[in-house]
Amino acid sequence: MKRTDVIIIGGGQAGLAMSRCLADRGIDHAIIERGRVAERWRSERWDSLRLLSPRWQSRLPSWSYRGPDRDGFMAKSEVIDYLDNYARSFDAPLHTGITVTAVEREPEGYRVQTDAGVWHAANVVIATGYCDRPNVPSMSAAISPDIAQVVTTRYRNPEQLPNGGVLVVGASSTGIQLASEIARSGRSVTLSIGRHIRLPRRYRGIDILSWFEAMGVLSETTSQVWDVAASRRQPSLQLTGSEDHRSLDLNILQEQGVRIVGSMKGASGRSVYFEDDLAASIDHAQAKMYKQLDRVDNFIARLGLETEYSAEDRPQNIRIPETRPVLDLEAEGVSTVLWATGYRREYPWLHVPVLDANGELEHDGGITRQPGLYALGLHFMRRRNSSFIDGVGADAVELTNHIVSRTARRYMAVA
Repeated sequence: MKRTDVIIIGGGQAGLAMSRCLADRGIDHAIIERGRVAERWRSERWDSLRLLSPRWQSRLPSWSYRGPDRDGFMAKSEVIDYLDNYARSFDAPLHTGITVTAVEREPEGYRVQTDAGVWHAANVVIATGYCDRPNVPSMSAAISPDIAQVVTTRYRNPEQLPNGGVLVVGASSTGIQLASEIARSGRSVTLSIGRHIRLPRRYRGIDILSWFEAMGVLSETTSQVWDVAASRRQPSLQLTGSEDHRSLDLNILQEQGVRIVGSMKGASGRSVYFEDDLAASIDHAQAKMYKQLDRVDNFIARLGLETEYSAEDRPQNIRIPETRPVLDLEAEGVSTVLWATGYRREYPWLHVPVLDANGELEHDGGITRQPGLYALGLHFMRRRNSSFIDGVGADAVELTNHIVSRTARRYMAVA
């Protein structure tokens, strides 16, 4: 049996950021990690993946990128090394290879049961991340067992897939990257798209995320948006961290031979059915993109930067192909369905009443209704970039302040 002030569940970017902030304030704590530091990057990401944000935008508390290529994008191995080195930089109190099996309330805080013993702590921070379990729709069960089904956490490269064509479902960042990679390997690819957010990688000579940083878009808080729930449901940005800084959009995918269809609505055996929403989805994404680019233009004009950042042609409209209502997988030679349909979170070990009807944590900026129970690293938890490497630190600082204040009140009450 072990005791500490704070247990952090998860040793990724969120858990390490929280640990550094607690260490800086002298709060005793421990990180419990089921695998290794950055385990999901090690075992649940494809080989060619790069961060979608530039290297300079990988700041963590008391840690930042120091190399020469600040505007490039970290490869998978770099991210792992980056987080490993961060943990070593302050001797993070990591307990790796340990799985949490239950978290329960007790009079003095929380009992954390693991497969390596029991911990007791006044506070628990759930830092298991936003990308927890692949969110595969129920219609997947209606697809013939002869068709391989792969989730993105199990995909590594095109060579691992069965011979034949691939249907990729989902057109956010992951879906478009994998559709492109598989098509470039010589396979036929069909991409089923639904709601997505289109953006160019660079605009007026600058990375789009650099503009958003300068404008304060990424640090916008939940109090600054009209509908937080709707903002949290938004798909990831349709960006890719390519070495040449090029954009990847549906026009480029079509040039690579990818066939674009509407959102998938059902399946029966070897037949897959699509909604007649292709044009509407594309038009909606383009309208939102142009609105964001207008914000950048207005920002440039307001600061008088037109000469320095001269206007460039805007991204071209997406060519809308002929829609089709059904795809015969066997006739088209499609052997694999790759689900790039986002993630959901599961907390089977959390035996504390803080989950809503959908199994999601109920919280206010990471603070749950159960005293001493926190979350960190969730999508738009406090800010738009709460789930980014570059954004989790600011949230960790604020949660640390809350924990420090709560700890002080507890000690004063005992005294």
